[in-house]
Amino acid sequence: MFTGIIETLGRIHEIRKDQNNLHITVDSSITNELKVDQSVSHNGICLTVVEIKDSLYTVTAIEETILKTNIGEWQQGDIVNLERGMKLSDRLDGHIVQGHVDQTGTCINIEEANGSWNYTFEYNKDLNNITIPKGSITVNGVSLTVVNSKTNEFSVSIIPYTFENTNFKNFKIGTKINLEFDVVGKYIARLYSINK
Repeated sequence: MFTGIIETLGRIHEIRKDQNNLHITVDSSITNELKVDQSVSHNGICLTVVEIKDSLYTVTAIEETILKTNIGEWQQGDIVNLERGMKLSDRLDGHIVQGHVDQTGTCINIEEANGSWNYTFEYNKDLNNITIPKGSITVNGVSLTVVNSKTNEFSVSIIPYTFENTNFKNFKIGTKINLEFDVVGKYIARLYSINK
């Protein structure tokens, strides 16, 4: 479980294909604190550490993860948002994030707003996920509040700290992102689709 509060950034050092899997090696300032078999959120994707060497660690993504996320588009040198699993004794500063990406979305608008930034994302509504105004959403692992919700798109506002300390600053129109919808929103969406 995660909170969606990004701990640090990592840089993709190497990506190696092995049958249907991807082995991704990341260079990070927290590598010396990790251990093999530990879960780490990478742009909102929960991946298990399988190897550690110096400042580098490696995780493996299986075909299911590759199909449901944007991980197949990652390249050497890309910057990813990192968060280690929460401790039971920690405050829950964001919201409950599982690290199980529901689907991808696309950035369709970016506006600078006198010291903050507004981002709008579009997603496929046919997968029965919904956003709720003032509800929570996870974008590339970042816990955010929905400020505008439509059938297949939503907006969020980013404060300068989030802009500087996540990979949001690298987003452009057309950037593909990972989405994990709020657990409460998922439950409402499932009820709605069952009662249709």
